[in-house]
Amino acid sequence: TGSKSRHLPGLPVDNVDVCDNEGALVFTEVPKRLGVIGAGVIGLELGSVWRRLGSTVTMLEAMPGFLAACDEAVAKECWKIFTRQGLDIQLGVKIGEVSRSADGISVPYVDAKGGQQTLVVDKLIVSVGRVPNTDNLGANNVGLKVSERGFIEVDDHCKTNLPNVYAIGDVVRGPMLAHKAEDEGVAVAETIAGQKPHV
Repeated sequence: TGSKSRHLPGLPVDNVDVCDNEGALVFTEVPKRLGVIGAGVIGLELGSVWRRLGSTVTMLEAMPGFLAACDEAVAKECWKIFTRQGLDIQLGVKIGEVSRSADGISVPYVDAKGGQQTLVVDKLIVSVGRVPNTDNLGANNVGLKVSERGFIEVDDHCKTNLPNVYAIGDVVRGPMLAHKAEDEGVAVAETIAGQKPHV
């Protein structure tokens, strides 16, 4: 069943003015002022694309470090590239209550130094990760084990707690990458066929 965009509590996404990373792919025009909440991989990709198309892009990231999950040297080079492109990346911020007005979408935030700031944009992208799409799966009805974070629990061969039921892709632990389900699918097929998986 894949994954879906994670939304922030108290910040409704309408995919018109306030968009998740899926809604950000279907803008009908290039926004003059674009805000992105979240400077992770997906947020940076979207911000970079819209910047190159002409938007003024400001990114607000809660974490104090840039791409903290990456190798430090890689993160430093990425910082140089993205800021050279013109992305304004604010780290260590705390977002307040977003509101709409005739002038646009207002995003109040506290910056890393404790200063009160307000970002006003035409479009806002909320890019704070993805979550497994299992909340309406009916797993409880059949006794399928799902973790507290919503992932279907599987063993090293993608087998669930139910006989002959396997799960692959974004609904199981691990990075949410496009090729992951394909690799896992091969492993499952080989396991079912009695061969040793080579993932």
